[in-house]
Amino acid sequence: MQLPAFFSYYESPVKLVEETDGGISAWRLSKDTGGWQSANKLIDKLLFSGDDNVESLTRDEFIQQTEHDRSYYLRGEGPVFALYETVRAITDAQAREKRYPTPKEIALVRGIRRKTFVMFEEQLQSAGDPGADPSLVED
Repeated sequence: MQLPAFFSYYESPVKLVEETDGGISAWRLSKDTGGWQSANKLIDKLLFSGDDNVESLTRDEFIQQTEHDRSYYLRGEGPVFALYETVRAITDAQAREKRYPTPKEIALVRGIRRKTFVMFEEQLQSAGDPGADPSLVED
């Protein structure tokens, strides 16, 4: 299996990463803090269970889901939250106008979420979150 690997577990983003000793660690998004919680107990479920509540994600799907959840569950001040508000304004306009997003809006939202992922992960890394990895966007 290629690592990192990305999953949605009960609609919550989870990543499997290789440890320096060759082992695997799992990290699940905390909807309370936006940081990463150790989720090693999920490794077997993610890899072997065939559970309908486990979905394999691409790297970009993982990043988009993570940022969707952070912007939905968290509130705060600063540049990341201003960008979350920008995305919310775009999606609220679509809902209000009862229409699908335009290709330009899709690209804009995806680009903003990639940027906020890096910004949020850098903040987490600076605060010592062991699951934070802003370089995921670069690969």
